[in-house]
Amino acid sequence: MSSSISLKHEQSLLERLANLNWVLFLLITAIACVGFTALYSAAGGSASPWAAKHMTRFAVAAFGMIIIAIIDIKWWYRFTWPLYFLGFFLLLVVEIMGHVGMGAQRWIDLGFIKLQPSELMKIVVVMALARYFHTATLDDMRRIPYLVIPLLIVLAPVGLVLLQPDLGTSLMIIMAGAAMFFMAGASIWLYIGGAVGVAALIPVAWHFMRDYQKQRVLTFLDPERDPLGAGYHITQSKIALGSGGVEGKGFLEGTQSRLNFLPEKQTDFIFTLWAEEFGLFGGGMLLILFGLVFMYGLWISVRGRQNYMRYLALGLSVNFSLYVFINIAMVMGLIPVVGAPLPLISYGGTSMLAAMIGFGLMMSCSIHQHTKVSR
Repeated sequence: MSSSISLKHEQSLLERLANLNWVLFLLITAIACVGFTALYSAAGGSASPWAAKHMTRFAVAAFGMIIIAIIDIKWWYRFTWPLYFLGFFLLLVVEIMGHVGMGAQRWIDLGFIKLQPSELMKIVVVMALARYFHTATLDDMRRIPYLVIPLLIVLAPVGLVLLQPDLGTSLMIIMAGAAMFFMAGASIWLYIGGAVGVAALIPVAWHFMRDYQKQRVLTFLDPERDPLGAGYHITQSKIALGSGGVEGKGFLEGTQSRLNFLPEKQTDFIFTLWAEEFGLFGGGMLLILFGLVFMYGLWISVRGRQNYMRYLALGLSVNFSLYVFINIAMVMGLIPVVGAPLPLISYGGTSMLAAMIGFGLMMSCSIHQHTKVSR
């Protein structure tokens, strides 16, 4: 089997820039502008300390996204495994000498940014599975020995992420991996067996969970059990969401956020801040923007001529949608509170970097959609 990739004709730099998905770029920029506005409001009407840095990071990341997009997809295909092992190595570095913050050891302090390798691992796991499943047949997907390697691709980094501890990110990697298996044609019995195995391991997992993680689950089951303690975050979030009504209280007029009742308003609970100020209408418009980005990713996947591009674009689209779903479901109290940022809106350097890398790869799949992969 050959992994070489060739193009019918080599596109010039100008052709690649012309073929860039400018509609997708505008949608991404529109969502980022919502982030600037929300962070400006979170600081009480000031660009410092969050909005200005967020704008700078987006500008730099957008430039990087375009660079990633115009690089021939064959290079991303060829460097998939080195990138995967680099990400895995960074997770090991976190365990050895990672920066500790908020009770967890998840970051590598580079001075100008605190890098969170687990965020980047969400991207490279999708890349690795897309490459592995590129030549897979339905018969291959029915053979257990063939699935051992992709299972290790997913579970090996998940184990390191759980040690940080970061249950939310580990679950997102697992869900993105499960989606990739489904796209490649894995048997439904694999999912049934996995669900039964997870159910059987719940008592064991509960024993190893940290106290704060157990509190989050118990609070989800009964939010009123400790309204001023473990249930404070979600209670205040629901109050803010409900008080926003249909039209919202107005820009900079959100009482829950302005009076600092709303916790982590610049990161995990930023959607709540936005919905309080702009109401159901503003929250709905933001969801439409997210939905359009997701649909555009699906469109890129459908247009791909080779499995690698189809799986990569679709996997990255699913990964992006998981970010959105988990964050919004969390702040609405539909799932337990986990540390999941809202893409392009929540304050955070690594989450912004990971999202823009994903979009760059999706655009690369679109620009080089006529690339042929030799088997």
